[in-house]
Amino acid sequence: MKPCALIPMMICLAAPVGAEQIDVTDLQHLPDAQVFVFGEFHDSEQQHLNQAAAVAALGPKAMVFEMLTPAQVAALEGVDRTDMAAFAKATDWENSGWPELSMYWPVFQAAPKAALYGGNVPSAELRAAFSDGAAAVFGAGAGAYGLEQPLPEAQQAEREQEQFDAHCEAMPMEMMGGMVAAQRIRDARLAEAALRALRDTGGPVAVITGNGHARTDWGMPALLRLAAPVVAVLSVGQFEETPDQAPPYDLWLVTEPTDRGDPCEGFGKTQ
Repeated sequence: MKPCALIPMMICLAAPVGAEQIDVTDLQHLPDAQVFVFGEFHDSEQQHLNQAAAVAALGPKAMVFEMLTPAQVAALEGVDRTDMAAFAKATDWENSGWPELSMYWPVFQAAPKAALYGGNVPSAELRAAFSDGAAAVFGAGAGAYGLEQPLPEAQQAEREQEQFDAHCEAMPMEMMGGMVAAQRIRDARLAEAALRALRDTGGPVAVITGNGHARTDWGMPALLRLAAPVVAVLSVGQFEETPDQAPPYDLWLVTEPTDRGDPCEGFGKTQ
Protein backbone atom coordinates (compact mmCIF):
# COMPACT_ATOMS: atom_id res chain seq x y z
CA MET A 1 0.00 0.00 0.00
CA LYS A 2 1.31 3.46 -0.86
CA PRO A 3 1.88 5.86 2.02
CA CYS A 4 -1.20 7.66 3.33
CA ALA A 5 -1.07 11.27 4.40
CA LEU A 6 -3.56 13.42 6.24
CA ILE A 7 -4.40 16.57 4.32
CA PRO A 8 -6.78 19.30 5.48
CA MET A 9 -10.32 18.01 5.98
CA MET A 10 -9.85 14.67 4.25
CA ILE A 11 -8.09 11.33 4.44
CA CYS A 12 -5.82 10.12 1.68
CA LEU A 13 -6.15 6.33 1.75
CA ALA A 14 -4.06 5.11 -1.15
CA ALA A 15 -4.81 2.31 -3.54
CA PRO A 16 -3.17 -1.09 -3.11
CA VAL A 17 0.03 -1.96 -4.91
CA GLY A 18 0.85 -5.41 -6.22
CA ALA A 19 -2.46 -7.20 -5.60
CA GLU A 20 -1.62 -10.83 -6.39
CA GLN A 21 -3.93 -13.69 -7.30
CA ILE A 22 -3.31 -16.93 -5.41
CA ASP A 23 -4.96 -20.33 -5.20
CA VAL A 24 -6.18 -22.31 -2.21
CA THR A 25 -2.87 -24.11 -1.71
CA ASP A 26 -1.13 -20.77 -1.18
CA LEU A 27 -3.18 -20.26 1.98
CA GLN A 28 -0.94 -22.83 3.65
CA HIS A 29 2.14 -20.60 3.40
CA LEU A 30 1.21 -16.93 3.43
CA PRO A 31 3.81 -14.16 3.62
CA ASP A 32 4.83 -13.00 7.07
CA ALA A 33 2.66 -10.43 8.84
CA GLN A 34 1.38 -9.59 12.29
CA VAL A 35 -2.28 -9.15 11.39
CA PHE A 36 -3.92 -11.31 8.72
CA VAL A 37 -7.30 -10.19 7.39
CA PHE A 38 -9.36 -12.89 5.69
CA GLY A 39 -12.31 -11.63 3.66
CA GLU A 40 -15.42 -13.55 2.66
CA PHE A 41 -18.84 -13.56 1.15
CA HIS A 42 -20.72 -14.29 4.35
CA ASP A 43 -22.85 -17.04 2.82
CA SER A 44 -20.06 -18.87 0.96
CA GLU A 45 -19.33 -22.19 2.61
CA GLN A 46 -16.23 -22.70 0.47
CA GLN A 47 -14.79 -19.37 1.46
CA HIS A 48 -15.22 -20.23 5.14
CA LEU A 49 -13.41 -23.51 4.53
CA ASN A 50 -10.62 -21.54 2.88
CA GLN A 51 -10.42 -19.28 5.91
CA ALA A 52 -10.28 -22.33 8.18
CA ALA A 53 -7.41 -23.80 6.18
CA ALA A 54 -5.48 -20.54 6.34
CA VAL A 55 -6.09 -20.14 10.07
CA ALA A 56 -5.06 -23.74 10.81
CA ALA A 57 -1.79 -23.21 8.94
CA LEU A 58 -1.18 -19.85 10.59
CA GLY A 59 -1.87 -20.89 14.18
CA PRO A 60 -2.84 -17.39 15.38
CA LYS A 61 -2.58 -16.37 19.01
CA ALA A 62 -5.78 -14.35 18.63
CA MET A 63 -8.77 -14.12 16.32
CA VAL A 64 -11.04 -11.15 15.69
CA PHE A 65 -14.50 -11.89 14.31
CA GLU A 66 -16.74 -9.33 12.67
CA MET A 67 -19.59 -11.67 13.63
CA LEU A 68 -19.09 -11.28 17.40
CA THR A 69 -19.53 -8.25 19.62
CA PRO A 70 -17.27 -7.84 22.66
CA ALA A 71 -20.29 -8.72 24.82
CA GLN A 72 -20.75 -12.02 23.00
CA VAL A 73 -17.09 -12.87 23.49
CA ALA A 74 -17.43 -12.07 27.20
CA ALA A 75 -20.42 -14.43 27.34
CA LEU A 76 -18.16 -17.26 26.15
CA GLU A 77 -16.08 -17.10 29.33
CA GLY A 78 -16.06 -20.60 30.82
CA VAL A 79 -17.90 -22.10 27.82
CA ASP A 80 -16.47 -25.15 26.04
CA ARG A 81 -15.55 -23.62 22.70
CA THR A 82 -15.46 -27.03 21.03
CA ASP A 83 -19.18 -27.51 21.81
CA MET A 84 -21.11 -25.84 19.01
CA ALA A 85 -24.45 -25.99 20.84
CA ALA A 86 -22.98 -24.36 23.95
CA PHE A 87 -21.22 -21.75 21.82
CA ALA A 88 -24.43 -20.94 19.96
CA LYS A 89 -26.41 -20.61 23.19
CA ALA A 90 -23.85 -18.38 24.91
CA THR A 91 -23.64 -16.00 21.95
CA ASP A 92 -27.34 -16.20 21.00
CA TRP A 93 -26.08 -16.87 17.49
CA GLU A 94 -29.52 -17.83 16.21
CA ASN A 95 -30.70 -14.24 16.65
CA SER A 96 -27.49 -12.59 15.47
CA GLY A 97 -28.49 -12.20 11.83
CA TRP A 98 -25.43 -14.08 10.55
CA PRO A 99 -25.51 -17.32 8.52
CA GLU A 100 -25.80 -20.53 10.50
CA LEU A 101 -23.01 -21.14 12.99
CA SER A 102 -22.22 -24.45 11.28
CA MET A 103 -20.88 -22.47 8.33
CA TYR A 104 -18.41 -20.59 10.54
CA TRP A 105 -17.65 -23.51 12.83
CA PRO A 106 -14.62 -24.80 10.86
CA VAL A 107 -13.04 -21.36 11.25
CA PHE A 108 -13.59 -21.28 15.01
CA GLN A 109 -12.25 -24.82 15.34
CA ALA A 110 -9.17 -24.12 13.22
CA ALA A 111 -7.63 -22.31 16.21
CA PRO A 112 -9.66 -23.43 19.24
CA LYS A 113 -7.17 -22.07 21.78
CA ALA A 114 -6.71 -18.65 20.19
CA ALA A 115 -7.96 -15.71 22.22
CA LEU A 116 -11.23 -14.40 20.77
CA TYR A 117 -12.01 -10.73 20.22
CA GLY A 118 -15.29 -9.23 19.11
CA GLY A 119 -15.07 -6.84 16.19
CA ASN A 120 -18.77 -6.31 15.61
CA VAL A 121 -20.50 -3.05 16.48
CA PRO A 122 -23.69 -3.18 18.59
CA SER A 123 -26.83 -2.09 16.76
CA ALA A 124 -27.35 0.96 18.98
CA GLU A 125 -23.86 2.20 18.16
CA LEU A 126 -24.44 1.69 14.44
CA ARG A 127 -27.70 3.63 14.58
CA ALA A 128 -25.97 6.45 16.40
CA ALA A 129 -23.15 6.51 13.85
CA PHE A 130 -25.73 6.65 11.07
CA SER A 131 -27.25 9.82 12.50
CA ASP A 132 -24.39 11.45 14.44
CA GLY A 133 -21.32 10.34 12.50
CA ALA A 134 -18.66 7.74 13.17
CA ALA A 135 -16.27 9.98 15.12
CA ALA A 136 -18.85 11.14 17.66
CA VAL A 137 -19.87 7.58 18.44
CA PHE A 138 -16.39 6.06 18.42
CA GLY A 139 -15.23 8.54 21.05
CA ALA A 140 -11.64 8.84 22.27
CA GLY A 141 -9.14 7.72 19.67
CA ALA A 142 -11.38 8.42 16.68
CA GLY A 143 -8.71 10.60 15.13
CA ALA A 144 -6.19 7.77 15.05
CA TYR A 145 -8.47 5.92 12.64
CA GLY A 146 -9.21 8.97 10.50
CA LEU A 147 -12.81 9.27 11.65
CA GLU A 148 -12.53 12.95 12.49
CA GLN A 149 -11.82 13.77 8.85
CA PRO A 150 -14.42 13.63 6.06
CA LEU A 151 -13.66 11.32 3.19
CA PRO A 152 -12.50 12.77 -0.13
CA GLU A 153 -15.56 13.75 -2.16
CA ALA A 154 -14.92 11.17 -4.88
CA GLN A 155 -14.50 8.35 -2.38
CA GLN A 156 -17.59 9.41 -0.42
CA ALA A 157 -19.64 9.41 -3.62
CA GLU A 158 -18.27 6.03 -4.69
CA ARG A 159 -19.00 4.47 -1.34
CA GLU A 160 -22.51 5.91 -1.22
CA GLN A 161 -23.18 4.46 -4.67
CA GLU A 162 -21.85 1.07 -3.56
CA GLN A 163 -24.19 1.09 -0.56
CA PHE A 164 -27.10 2.13 -2.78
CA ASP A 165 -26.38 -0.75 -5.15
CA ALA A 166 -25.81 -3.22 -2.30
CA HIS A 167 -29.27 -2.39 -0.96
CA CYS A 168 -30.77 -2.96 -4.41
CA GLU A 169 -31.63 0.73 -4.82
CA ALA A 170 -34.48 0.16 -2.36
CA MET A 171 -33.40 2.86 0.09
CA PRO A 172 -33.20 6.59 -0.66
CA MET A 173 -29.80 7.76 -1.82
CA GLU A 174 -30.01 10.47 0.86
CA MET A 175 -29.60 7.73 3.49
CA MET A 176 -26.37 6.39 2.06
CA GLY A 177 -24.17 8.94 3.81
CA GLY A 178 -25.31 7.42 7.09
CA MET A 179 -24.65 3.94 5.76
CA VAL A 180 -21.08 4.93 4.90
CA ALA A 181 -20.63 6.35 8.41
CA ALA A 182 -21.78 3.01 9.82
CA GLN A 183 -19.25 1.20 7.63
CA ARG A 184 -16.48 3.51 8.76
CA ILE A 185 -17.11 2.80 12.43
CA ARG A 186 -17.23 -0.93 11.68
CA ASP A 187 -13.82 -0.70 10.02
CA ALA A 188 -12.43 1.32 12.91
CA ARG A 189 -13.74 -1.07 15.56
CA LEU A 190 -12.27 -4.03 13.69
CA ALA A 191 -8.91 -2.29 13.47
CA GLU A 192 -9.08 -1.32 17.14
CA ALA A 193 -9.87 -4.92 18.15
CA ALA A 194 -7.03 -6.28 16.01
CA LEU A 195 -4.51 -3.90 17.56
CA ARG A 196 -5.74 -4.76 21.05
CA ALA A 197 -5.40 -8.46 20.25
CA LEU A 198 -1.88 -7.89 18.95
CA ARG A 199 -0.88 -5.98 22.09
CA ASP A 200 -2.42 -8.60 24.38
CA THR A 201 -1.02 -11.71 22.71
CA GLY A 202 1.92 -10.64 20.57
CA GLY A 203 0.24 -12.13 17.49
CA PRO A 204 -0.16 -13.27 14.92
CA VAL A 205 -3.77 -12.13 14.77
CA ALA A 206 -6.35 -13.44 12.29
CA VAL A 207 -9.34 -11.25 11.41
CA ILE A 208 -12.46 -12.82 9.90
CA THR A 209 -14.65 -10.31 8.10
CA GLY A 210 -16.54 -9.51 4.95
CA ASN A 211 -14.67 -8.59 1.80
CA GLY A 212 -15.80 -4.98 2.06
CA HIS A 213 -14.09 -4.51 5.40
CA ALA A 214 -10.97 -6.38 4.21
CA ARG A 215 -10.22 -3.83 1.48
CA THR A 216 -6.77 -2.27 1.68
CA ASP A 217 -7.79 1.04 0.11
CA TRP A 218 -10.43 2.17 2.59
CA GLY A 219 -11.37 -0.82 4.77
CA MET A 220 -10.10 -2.09 8.08
CA PRO A 221 -6.49 -2.70 6.91
CA ALA A 222 -6.22 0.92 5.76
CA LEU A 223 -7.42 2.25 9.11
CA LEU A 224 -5.15 -0.11 11.01
CA ARG A 225 -2.17 1.07 8.98
CA LEU A 226 -3.21 4.66 9.62
CA ALA A 227 -3.34 4.07 13.39
CA ALA A 228 -0.26 1.83 13.59
CA PRO A 229 1.98 2.21 10.52
CA VAL A 230 4.64 -0.15 11.89
CA VAL A 231 2.26 -3.11 12.15
CA ALA A 232 2.53 -5.55 9.23
CA VAL A 233 -0.91 -6.32 7.81
CA LEU A 234 -1.85 -8.79 5.07
CA SER A 235 -5.32 -8.82 3.52
CA VAL A 236 -6.76 -11.74 1.54
CA GLY A 237 -9.93 -11.16 -0.48
CA GLN A 238 -12.18 -13.88 -1.91
CA PHE A 239 -14.24 -13.58 -5.06
CA GLU A 240 -16.71 -15.72 -6.97
CA GLU A 241 -15.57 -14.45 -10.37
CA THR A 242 -12.38 -12.87 -11.60
CA PRO A 243 -12.51 -9.08 -11.19
CA ASP A 244 -11.91 -6.85 -14.21
CA GLN A 245 -9.20 -4.86 -12.44
CA ALA A 246 -6.67 -5.55 -9.71
CA PRO A 247 -8.79 -5.64 -6.55
CA PRO A 248 -7.93 -3.77 -3.33
CA TYR A 249 -6.35 -6.66 -1.44
CA ASP A 250 -2.78 -7.79 -0.95
CA LEU A 251 -3.75 -11.29 -2.12
CA TRP A 252 -6.96 -12.60 -3.64
CA LEU A 253 -8.47 -15.82 -4.92
CA VAL A 254 -11.57 -17.00 -6.75
CA THR A 255 -13.96 -19.71 -5.52
CA GLU A 256 -16.97 -21.40 -7.03
CA PRO A 257 -20.07 -19.19 -6.82
CA THR A 258 -22.74 -19.80 -4.20
CA ASP A 259 -26.29 -20.37 -5.40
CA ARG A 260 -28.05 -17.64 -3.44
CA GLY A 261 -30.92 -16.78 -5.76
CA ASP A 262 -31.89 -13.16 -6.31
CA PRO A 263 -30.48 -11.09 -3.44
CA CYS A 264 -32.89 -8.25 -4.18
CA GLU A 265 -36.07 -10.25 -3.57
CA GLY A 266 -35.91 -9.34 0.11
CA PHE A 267 -36.07 -5.67 -0.87
CA GLY A 268 -39.11 -6.21 -3.06
CA LYS A 269 -37.01 -5.91 -6.22
CA THR A 270 -35.30 -8.25 -8.64
CA GLN A 271 -32.04 -8.03 -10.51
